[in-house]
Amino acid sequence: MTFLALDIGNTRLKWAQYASPQPGSALLAQGAEFLENIDKLGDGAWRGLQPPRHVLGCVVAGDAVKRRVQEQMDAWDVLPQWVVSSEGEAGLRNGYDHPTRLGADRWVAMIGAYHRMRVQGAPRPMVVVMVGTAVTVEAIDAEGKFLGGLILPGHGIMLRALESGTAGLHVPTGEVREFPTNTSDALTSGGTYAIAGAVERMVQHVSTHCGAEPKCIMTGGAGWKMAPSMTRPFELVDNLIFDGLLQMAQGRYAPATPPEAVRT
Repeated sequence: MTFLALDIGNTRLKWAQYASPQPGSALLAQGAEFLENIDKLGDGAWRGLQPPRHVLGCVVAGDAVKRRVQEQMDAWDVLPQWVVSSEGEAGLRNGYDHPTRLGADRWVAMIGAYHRMRVQGAPRPMVVVMVGTAVTVEAIDAEGKFLGGLILPGHGIMLRALESGTAGLHVPTGEVREFPTNTSDALTSGGTYAIAGAVERMVQHVSTHCGAEPKCIMTGGAGWKMAPSMTRPFELVDNLIFDGLLQMAQGRYAPATPPEAVRT
């Protein structure tokens, strides 16, 4: 009864196979592929896997990528499910104006963060930051309602935008400095502090709205780059989306209670 979790972003597919579809289940195997290489998964990294009974995926890359991934599962008798944001799931309520339009990766990451917070202590508000190709900064109250969030470009998009819109600006990535004295450092520092500033502002909003200091969780492939520049205490979590997928899978695939166990 193994479970395969898929996190398909804008540049990479990350996967993890677990012994069962529930939080705390043993991790059996994991890996990552750039999107241009996913057509090799069936004959490569997935060839030796035990066929999963359930597959749940979070994808932001589009339907064409989903079809390519499903083709790599032809040897398995399984039909993957793909997360679509809803009004509520796994204890989290969605405050978006149009709940299904919320990015699936944002929704799954928030579910993972919310349950991580609950097992660590008393419920409290949260700010969840995902740093990747784009950056999202989400607000959740202590009762598990998603209040709203910010979207801003990641480091790479910021630099490419400046290069395309500014004549002669083609410089390598620099270092984060308090007072940059060259263009490379100025670009890197500007992008980093823009993200850190967005997080700081959201923390202030949540503190005012909820009357309590929020717990901050950061994830995403570029989260480690932001760590030294954050002004608030935070927890850096590598696989927050997998945590969220496991929580969702527990509700979707939990075995039914056998009839003899039901009291009459």
